[in-house]
Amino acid sequence: MERIRTDLLVIGAGSGGLSVAAGAAQMGVRVVLLEGGEMGGDCLNWGCVPSKALLAAARVAHAQAHASAFGIADMVPQVDFAAVKDHVAQVIAEIAPNDSQERFEALGVRVIRDYGRFISSTEVRAGNHVIRARRVVIATGSSPLVPPIPGLADVPFDTNETIFARRARPEHLLVIGGGPIGMEMAQAHVRLGSKVTVIEGDRVLNRDDPDLAAVVRAALEREGVEIAEDAMVSGVRRDGGVTEVSVADGRVFRGSDLLVAVGRRANTDRLNLQVAGIETTRTGIRVDAGLRTTNRRVYAIGDVAGGLQFTHVAGYHAGVVIRSILFGLPARAATHHIPRVTYTDPELAQVGLAEAEAREKFGTRLEVVRFDMAHNDRAVAERRTEGFIKLMVVRGRPVGASIVGHQAGELVNLWSLALANRLKMGQIAAMVSPFPTIGEVNKRAAGAYFSPRLFDSPMVKRVVGAVQRWIP
Repeated sequence: MERIRTDLLVIGAGSGGLSVAAGAAQMGVRVVLLEGGEMGGDCLNWGCVPSKALLAAARVAHAQAHASAFGIADMVPQVDFAAVKDHVAQVIAEIAPNDSQERFEALGVRVIRDYGRFISSTEVRAGNHVIRARRVVIATGSSPLVPPIPGLADVPFDTNETIFARRARPEHLLVIGGGPIGMEMAQAHVRLGSKVTVIEGDRVLNRDDPDLAAVVRAALEREGVEIAEDAMVSGVRRDGGVTEVSVADGRVFRGSDLLVAVGRRANTDRLNLQVAGIETTRTGIRVDAGLRTTNRRVYAIGDVAGGLQFTHVAGYHAGVVIRSILFGLPARAATHHIPRVTYTDPELAQVGLAEAEAREKFGTRLEVVRFDMAHNDRAVAERRTEGFIKLMVVRGRPVGASIVGHQAGELVNLWSLALANRLKMGQIAAMVSPFPTIGEVNKRAAGAYFSPRLFDSPMVKRVVGAVQRWIP
């Protein structure tokens, strides 16, 4: 048994853990990193990277089939599904060196490829190693939630951890869950030639503004995705080569393959947290505003901390704990400026408060501004006019932005910056945006906030008239 003493122990080599380990090691801190699975975690291997690679391939296929608006003949795309999966694997392989054991060892990190579990409040065991660290960061992420649906255990099904390895195209993919993962995979597969049915117990994309979600839903239905809402699954069975999904109201959906995409659960089972005095909640590890657990030597970041489950949140959390651990500075994690994006086509992005949330919080002080993509010249030129931006503004400051449309995920960056730095609408309107760009939508939306104040105001018109009479 090897006993190791170190300054910092990081458990989990996903995006958050890797960011902490790299930052600390490059500042001269002794770091031990534990990872029993794949370096890079969910994002690189089964999440963000492969899903976006698959969506990119699907977008190319869709473009071939819908080129006539540009004067180019539509073509039925010839999809080699196995080759598409080769493309996905190649994208992962190109990015993997950034997250590799070799890179982190070169940075001075001691990498141990095993799972860690607490054996006391100050020690963690991983294989034949016992590590005592001054500070510990838990960054073990999350895994697909598999609900206790009757019959599911007896039926073959995929989650995001297995679907990207499938090399045969599903003839008819049934998707349980209409959240971001389910909707993204539904669109990717229908564009690549599968029939797809999405089965959702509530409404699809139910965490998002219903006005925006309706745009995405309509787009997927136009492309051939069958969407069943208010369809609470009551059972699953396999009959020969057909999977049957029954819902509470009596409907039955049949397909060749099944994807379960109903959410995520924090990875805490292996950690033996109670021995270390670390409390958990229904969603993950209990942390304070500085991401410190009930054991003051231990922090938790990313999905396992029980909050927003996004790769960029894990990276943000890494910066918070580095400030605290390395510099002893007070650091608190906020959420008001954290964006989220569903990478369907059109994309759906949100930062800050959605309209319903903002109305509940601010009441009559809230102003809602809308600007349609159809009024953006670049969007017109590219035939991407579907969608709009909706801004929630209180006393001249944005408190939320909801965007659906082409490049919504890129457009939301500016509003995250605005919320993080408490910018005013006038500062956004003062920005000079190159023409013609999709990004000009943000400036035009800010301008739409001021338009009624300038053009519909009798007082402004009287002032302008007076100035004109006095100017020589």
